[in-house]
Amino acid sequence: MKLLKPFFLITDIGFIIYWIVTYLHVIPTSWAFKDYNNPIIIAWNWSFLPLDILISITGLSSLYLYRKQRAAWRSVALISLVLTFCSGLQAIAFWLISNDFDITWWLFNLYLMIYPLFFIKTCIQQPSRA
Repeated sequence: MKLLKPFFLITDIGFIIYWIVTYLHVIPTSWAFKDYNNPIIIAWNWSFLPLDILISITGLSSLYLYRKQRAAWRSVALISLVLTFCSGLQAIAFWLISNDFDITWWLFNLYLMIYPLFFIKTCIQQPSRA
């Protein structure tokens, strides 16, 4: 958890900030992804809200459970990691199919796909008994 904690904090708080900024229309259109003003793309983007908020809830909850020394933190962290991977995969798949290769948005979503892969095994392994 020592290595996982910063990833959860950055990702989970980052999702919350992203959705607040998106709701308030703070992101300049020049920074947004292709066809950002297209109603279908807007709906596609907002379809991630429930998933991303669930990721934040499970990630932050696992940190809380870990702090309280509850073994359930592993299961909750695993759920968060798998959902995070799925969120990144869905965005990358969409942009790949639509031939949209904006490096900034790809990097954010590749991050969401790749970092969980390093921690899933940790959450699946049973803790050793001392």
